[in-house]
Amino acid sequence: METLNNLAVGESATIKKIGSVGQTRRRIMDMGLTKGTQVYVRKVAPLGDPMELTVRGYELSVRKGDAELIEIENIQKAK
Repeated sequence: METLNNLAVGESATIKKIGSVGQTRRRIMDMGLTKGTQVYVRKVAPLGDPMELTVRGYELSVRKGDAELIEIENIQKAK
């Protein structure tokens, strides 16, 4: 199972599943991270947390803990 926190800078993937429940799941989905959405990793902070993503045409910072809850598929490696 691949999760969003395992992507490196320059890689992209499609969200397969949000592996959380309750308020955490709702917060993640409210940020635009829903099943089938394409995400691209723009930057990762020097200590690895947070990571900056491009989602639906805007930039979004996500904590590694939240990124671990998001399963991904169709990973496209950095060029």
